[in-house]
Amino acid sequence: MASVETLTLESVASLPPEDPASVIVGGDPSISRVAHHTGRAAQVECTVLITGETGTGKEVWARLLHRLGPRHDKPFVPVNCAALTATLAESQLFGHERGAFTGAAGESLGVFRAAQGGIVFLDEVGDMPLELQPKLLRVLQEGEVTPVGAAHPVRVDVQVCAATNRDLQQDMVDGRFREDLYYRLNLVELCMPSLRERVQDIPSFIDFFSRKYAARYKRPVWRPDAETLRRFCEYAWPGNVRQLSYVIEQSYVLECEPSLPGIRAGGAESIALPFTDLARLRRAAVEQALKTTGGHKGRAAELLGVHPNTLTRLLAQLADE
Repeated sequence: MASVETLTLESVASLPPEDPASVIVGGDPSISRVAHHTGRAAQVECTVLITGETGTGKEVWARLLHRLGPRHDKPFVPVNCAALTATLAESQLFGHERGAFTGAAGESLGVFRAAQGGIVFLDEVGDMPLELQPKLLRVLQEGEVTPVGAAHPVRVDVQVCAATNRDLQQDMVDGRFREDLYYRLNLVELCMPSLRERVQDIPSFIDFFSRKYAARYKRPVWRPDAETLRRFCEYAWPGNVRQLSYVIEQSYVLECEPSLPGIRAGGAESIALPFTDLARLRRAAVEQALKTTGGHKGRAAELLGVHPNTLTRLLAQLADE
C-alpha cells in the first residue's frame, strides 16, 4: 500500500465526492503534518477525529485514510450526523429487527453492520443527538451494536472516523457533547488548516483546478496575471478550497474570467487584507479578539470567524514570530 508521501494526483483521482487536490496540492508544513498523521492512523486502524472549517476537505482525508489502510478493500460508509432524523436515527445507525416498530416490515443492518470490516465516517459528529452518543460510545468501547428490537448485541468490526467543524470542547462545557465520547473519538486528531493559512498553496490550487475544468469543459487553461493572482491570494476564502474550486469552475461554465465573490463570513463581509501587512494585521486581529472576549479562546475564534484549532495554531505561530 502506498504511503501518503508517494501519492500523486493520478493515484487518488478516483476519490469521490471531493476533489483530491486538497490532499496533495501545495507544500504547506501544516498539510505535511496532517499527511504524516493520516498515514500512521491508517496503519494502526485507530479512531480518528478530523476537525476544521467547512470546505477544507475533511471527507477527502477520511477517504484517503480508508485507501491507505488494510481496510481499503472493505466498505467506506459515510453518514451525515446532522441529517439523522430524531425518530429513526438509532435504527439508521444500528439497524432494527423485523417488527421492531410500526413500518419495520423487514430487518435492517444499519450503518455499522453494513460497514463490517471497513470504515464508518461520521460527518458532522458534533450534531449527533445527545441520546445517541452513549450508544456510539459503546460501539467504540465494546465493538458491538444492539439493533432496535433485538434482545442481544451484535459484534461489529469497523474503524470509526469522525469529522466536525464545531468546537467540541465548548460543546462539552455546554452539555451538548459527552466528554467520554470526545476522548474516545479523539485518539488521533487531524486539524485541517484553512486556505487562509495556506496562502502559498493558492497558486498551485488555481493551476490544478484550471487544468481540471479546462479539460472537462474543453476550453483553454486559465492563467491569472500577477494582479489577479495577488487578489486571489489576499482574499479571505471563507469557503476554503471548495469555494476556490467552485469559483474557477463557474468561470468555465459561464465562459468568463474568474472573479472573487462578495461572500459574507460570520455575518461580516469577507475582506482582502493588504498582502504586505498580513502578518501585522493578523496579530492585531487575534490580540483584539482575545481582549474583547476576556481571553476566551472559543469565543475569540468565533469572533474571528475561524475554527478554534486554527486560533491555537495562530497563537503558536505568533509566539514564534
